[in-house]
Amino acid sequence: MGAKANPSAAISPHDHVLEPPGRGPLNCLGLGLLTLAGAISLGGCGANARLIGSTPAQPPLPKGFELVFNQRGETSYRSPINGQQRPGDDLEALVLRSIREARSELLVAVQELSLPEVARALVAKQREGITVKVVLENTYSTPWSQQHALDLNPHQRLRQRQLSALADRNHDGVLSSEEREAGDAVLILQRGGVPLIDDTADGSAGSGLMHHKFLIADRRVLVTGSANFTPSCIHGDPDSPSTRGNVNHLLRLESAPLAAVFVQEFQKLWGDGPQGQPDSRFGLEKKGTAIQRVDVQGTAVDVLFAPHRSKDPRNGLLVLEQSLNQARERIDLALFVFSAQNLTEALAHLRTKGVRLRLLADPGFAYRSFSEVLDLLGINLPDRRCGIEAGNKTWSAAMETVGVPRLAGGDKLHHKFAVIDRRTVITGSFNWSPSAAHGNDETLLLIHSPALASQFEHEFERMWRGAELGVAPRLERRWARMHKACGSGQRRPMPGR
Repeated sequence: MGAKANPSAAISPHDHVLEPPGRGPLNCLGLGLLTLAGAISLGGCGANARLIGSTPAQPPLPKGFELVFNQRGETSYRSPINGQQRPGDDLEALVLRSIREARSELLVAVQELSLPEVARALVAKQREGITVKVVLENTYSTPWSQQHALDLNPHQRLRQRQLSALADRNHDGVLSSEEREAGDAVLILQRGGVPLIDDTADGSAGSGLMHHKFLIADRRVLVTGSANFTPSCIHGDPDSPSTRGNVNHLLRLESAPLAAVFVQEFQKLWGDGPQGQPDSRFGLEKKGTAIQRVDVQGTAVDVLFAPHRSKDPRNGLLVLEQSLNQARERIDLALFVFSAQNLTEALAHLRTKGVRLRLLADPGFAYRSFSEVLDLLGINLPDRRCGIEAGNKTWSAAMETVGVPRLAGGDKLHHKFAVIDRRTVITGSFNWSPSAAHGNDETLLLIHSPALASQFEHEFERMWRGAELGVAPRLERRWARMHKACGSGQRRPMPGR
């Protein structure tokens, strides 16, 4: 096998999928550079979204489903980070319960696991004689307490500082050896004898990203969604009490047939495990398969594991495009990253058919030069090298119902979900980007359930209240600054997709 590029320098402890400049899809001239004034008038400069009327009572979830949102408004729990009562569901508690109820086997594939209690729970099961196996992304498979800050990039140093704050139980600013050992989840797993590999186990330098987020218990219970098993993804940054955690969700599904599909994916990653032959398969070496439909106690669930080669008609971006094209009335999208041109074109087509579209994107990604959010707003934004990608298509009439939610400083909108016609939910670890489709190990789920769709719609409406729509002031300032420096920019070839 040929070596694969290691993207660790491009990964933020919050982002987990950052597409480095020059590789992610960048915006281009498309239909021509619009004036900022035209974009503002079409986009509704900095308008706030409002929800009119009361929220209807939510129907019960489908049989076999549990769903938790860490920033839900109707529930609360006591944060293990700072001990304060905070709104939302405790995603870590769902993970811990699923681990503690296991009786025979636990298989975990998650990009990052840095919650010490989750690590201790896995070690406890290992000592009970239960089979425990863990797969991590190579960037996060080394104990943070054994890394030197000078060897880390800025994002990794930030992560180390945050996890140090979590480990500092007496808050004296000095980590004892006991605090380091008790606060380092990967070290806890290693010393507890839990078998662990990362995406270099195939003999390569690592896949695009091992971006899965799932846990399988007893080949019967599956926990998956948008959240990594980290403090910042679930509870908030340990060194910043004002944060509430990246906006995330997890699903717990009881279904042996569905679990079996995920076990097959896990076995490809695992191979024969640590110290064995390099027969693990990550990224494109897995030889992407077609989407599979599973009945989960009466609910149809479609499962696709990425990646696929760009010309493979089974790839995730084409699955998303086909799913969007089935919409007849409305689509609501809450996306961490949106950088796939074909999906922008699908939305443009749906708009001409009168389908109601609303999109909320992460504030940190929405206004980057490669973001398709800019296309929806009718804006071409040059990158830091004054490049504008050829082949992109900005909208001549900006979409007024696109924007960013208001979040606590440091938090991110980390969801990757869409709701189509109040009937189908698209979710998983899969960001709407070429990197997710063609490079990363990812999960994409399409769940056909009006009851579940109602729950995700409720979460969308929560974020929609007070969201900043159209061309935000900060985007206006950035556009003016980049236009002054770059003019209309220079066309750059589109990266391979």
